[in-house]
Amino acid sequence: MDTRVLVGLIIVALVIIALVVWSSMRKRRSEELRERFGPEYERTVEEHQDRRSAEEALKEREERVEALQMRPLSAEQRGRFDEEWRSVQAQFVDDPTGATTAADRLVGQVMEARGYPVGDFEQRAADISVGHPQVVEHYRAAHQIALRNERGEASTEDLRQALVHYRALFQDLLGTRETAATEVQR
Repeated sequence: MDTRVLVGLIIVALVIIALVVWSSMRKRRSEELRERFGPEYERTVEEHQDRRSAEEALKEREERVEALQMRPLSAEQRGRFDEEWRSVQAQFVDDPTGATTAADRLVGQVMEARGYPVGDFEQRAADISVGHPQVVEHYRAAHQIALRNERGEASTEDLRQALVHYRALFQDLLGTRETAATEVQR
């Protein structure tokens, strides 16, 4: 066999192997992101309308959050926030709108205490999606209801649902996720 032909075949084989390895690595990266972000992965792909750019956005989120000074809550902080949450829930009976506003405020305080920047909503939700991908949907749903409430378009049942959504995120941020999963199903 001619040496040029042999070299050509080797180059073609190496290119094919490189493409297979590259494709396999991309698929594995996609699966890892899909598993890590759960439903947020699909939401981001839909938002970007392109898997590659969505995955890049998710990686950028991870890098951004890794650079933050995240910290756990102390037992004292958890106790204080938990007590405030009970007060918010009790307020709902007499003032559903006020309770929903207070729940949003309290979630923001917990986020700030944990080290999350508390800028605009979309950035907060993106940051939360990194460490709490299973409950970021609750945060988005609660926020949408809160916006409808500001326009006078939310019913008391909508506000109750907002409180349930806020509670799921609140409990996850506090580190009482097992309780949150059980209570949200009620």
